[in-house]
Amino acid sequence: MILPKKQLSIEESFWGFGGFLLKQLQKPMLVDELWECYKEFYSNGKYSVRFSFDQFIMALDYLYIIGAIKKDERGKISYEIN
Repeated sequence: MILPKKQLSIEESFWGFGGFLLKQLQKPMLVDELWECYKEFYSNGKYSVRFSFDQFIMALDYLYIIGAIKKDERGKISYEIN
């Protein structure tokens, strides 16, 4: 589920979903704001795969573990560029 495979598209993987989430983090956002952003993209057909909130949190955990996002003192997450 983390990486795409022959039977799993990039959009369906946490790797691909994480890339989508990073693209949305042009400015720091609260987790709830990012979740609402994803739900809007999904409901408008701009992101075709439905993820649960738990899967969304796992994707954020993955991004944090690999150092792609950070959380500031106000609780907003942002894209960490190294």
